[in-house]
Amino acid sequence: MPDSNKEVLPDLISARLQKLDELSSRGIEPFGKRFEVLHHAAEIIAEYPNNDGQDVVIAGRLMAKRGHGKASFADLQDFSGRIQLYARLDELGEEAYDLYKLLDIGDIIGVKGTVFRTKRGEISVNVKEFVVLAKSLRPLPEKWHGLKDVDLRYRQRYLDLIVNPEVKDVFLKRIEIIRAMRHFLEERGFYEVETPMMQPVAGGAAARPFITHHNALDMALYLRIAPELYLKRLLVGGFEKVFEINRNFRNEGISTKHNPEFTMLELYQAYADYQDMMEITESMISFVVQKVLGSLKITYQGREIDFTVPWARLSMLDAVRLYTGEDFSHFDTEQAHRQAAELGVDVGKDAVWGQILNAVFEEYVEDKLIQPTFITGHPVEVSPLAKRNPQNPRLTDRFELFINSWELANAFSELNDPIDQRKRFEQQLEERAKGDEEAHAMDEDYITALEHGMPPAGGLGIGIDRLVMILTNSPSIRDVILFPTMRPRE
Repeated sequence: MPDSNKEVLPDLISARLQKLDELSSRGIEPFGKRFEVLHHAAEIIAEYPNNDGQDVVIAGRLMAKRGHGKASFADLQDFSGRIQLYARLDELGEEAYDLYKLLDIGDIIGVKGTVFRTKRGEISVNVKEFVVLAKSLRPLPEKWHGLKDVDLRYRQRYLDLIVNPEVKDVFLKRIEIIRAMRHFLEERGFYEVETPMMQPVAGGAAARPFITHHNALDMALYLRIAPELYLKRLLVGGFEKVFEINRNFRNEGISTKHNPEFTMLELYQAYADYQDMMEITESMISFVVQKVLGSLKITYQGREIDFTVPWARLSMLDAVRLYTGEDFSHFDTEQAHRQAAELGVDVGKDAVWGQILNAVFEEYVEDKLIQPTFITGHPVEVSPLAKRNPQNPRLTDRFELFINSWELANAFSELNDPIDQRKRFEQQLEERAKGDEEAHAMDEDYITALEHGMPPAGGLGIGIDRLVMILTNSPSIRDVILFPTMRPRE
């Protein structure tokens, strides 16, 4: 994609380089040194008139300039917001005022001045002294049109943050959301830990990994697709409540809901089960929504979503029966194939009953789950790390949380039987041999850990990026990741 302002950019850069030379010729360092900031724009405006006439020291980026005579106005933007600057020739002196007029929109300066209100009622800073802190050699996107090119916004997020103030608000909300989740878990006695991002076996999820090579050890390593198996090793080691807010990497497609690098919260609690995880999930997310947004009812892309607890609970079998009229509780693979064919769901000839049920669910049910809904009773075939349901061993004690038709969380009673776990891994290896690149690999070290004894436990993973999307009314995952993965520009 061509650069913005392609036709005029060289001339504008040339003009700014000339000003750079002029600053240097005057003995002015165009890329300045330390500057102690004592005040910010928003607090100056909020405290007026109590600070009328007060001396202030601020710094930021020039966003607009007006006037070219003996007095001029400018807008200075810092992290908190914008404030107007007022500079006069008779106060700054001819040399300093001439230097002030050399400044361009985009330059970063430090200012010492006094607070006052103009005749038009705008709270401003009367500039007494200023210093150049960074000369901008490229112009910002045109003021009124802003940075509208979505692709360019994601590639040059720094410009997006400068010229689109609402973008910064999204990421401040993201910070608040993660902070609230941490607070909730720490109050419940969970400890935050860190696990490897490069692993000898890609495990903990059904996903295609990124692979790299460690030269000194001469071994292949995989970027983490999930921290699950390491967090559960900590349960073996005696930790009872652990969580990690982690970056995961999956070598899969990109969409408005998928980025190859994404953030998840995973937590594990010894002596708990998936029902405990369900309670934690709805309690934590409702707590976060209320704390960050001030209401449990929000609007996402025109749809109202109500986070008031308790949330709906529905088994996968019941959900499929509800939305298709088909009953899969016979657990028979041949019959399931016939039903899938009648429903027009392509499952492949080697698919077994659980895989067929899951495929029908994804095709017919997921897009109906707008309000927070827990889907329970997942088949063993698609749940290699979950404990079997004691009443029906074809199913597992697992749930997925759906909101706005998206899977937002996944949890289960953790499988702690090393013999069963080995059989599940072996089944996954068979799927891998058939061509399923997302099937789970064998992890002998993890089985060894289980053989030492892992307590019964509940585990939970929550997709933070998708949660932030919903709570900030953002239509794409790229809107909530500061630097999303992008295809190289031609």
